[in-house]
Amino acid sequence: MSPERKIPERRSRKARRTRDTLAQAAFELVLDRGLRNVTVEEIAEAADVDRRTFSRYFTSKEAAALDSLRGDGDRINAALRARPAPEPPLLAYRRAVLDWLADPAAQPWHRRPRIFDLLVVAEEEPTLYAAFHHIRVDAQEDSVAIVADRLGVDPRQDIRPAVTVAAGAGALLAAQAAWVRGGQPDALPELVAGAFDALSADLLGEPPRPAQEQGHGIVGTGAGTSAPVTAEAAEAEEPEEPEGTEVTS
Repeated sequence: MSPERKIPERRSRKARRTRDTLAQAAFELVLDRGLRNVTVEEIAEAADVDRRTFSRYFTSKEAAALDSLRGDGDRINAALRARPAPEPPLLAYRRAVLDWLADPAAQPWHRRPRIFDLLVVAEEEPTLYAAFHHIRVDAQEDSVAIVADRLGVDPRQDIRPAVTVAAGAGALLAAQAAWVRGGQPDALPELVAGAFDALSADLLGEPPRPAQEQGHGIVGTGAGTSAPVTAEAAEAEEPEEPEGTEVTS
């Protein structure tokens, strides 16, 4: 490797370390002292850099505190790309999320120290929640592109990829909200499986899936509903009036 190439690589590693140090400092200070009691200057000082350096990497203290969550969308999208092509898109999205939750190497939220606490704070602080929303939107844009590629369509012309991702991401968001409000840090996989069950069964009227499909070994909590009754079936169940009987009001 030439000396000219080594210099940019060293700079890139140093920049990554600086960003990670700032993000970790923001993460710890926000959790230890509360978002409103922490300034950008204090985060920079804890990372042993100046305010100008902080601004090179982050637009706000909220963005810095949440930076450790940004990679999770990338991990879910990587799992989505790896799903078998014949899988229906929403099922592929569900299984990608559950693959991420089941992979210890990916450090999903319920396995990572203090992420539960961070999301609890995000539920309480509007500016932190807004910053988290931007991270989710970025990840969902990539998910739409992946689903569109699976379907072989242009997402600017075909709405199905966006609808699929909005539904799947909505189920994940609902499970996350129930998770942080329920106060049970280990319950996230079960809540996610239950949210997707509710999406496919209760809302779409589909029959419940076999137990072996309930979240790749993660048992869901959502209960399915019976198939909807059609108008023809309803008429078939109507009792017939005996012949010769006059109906009076």
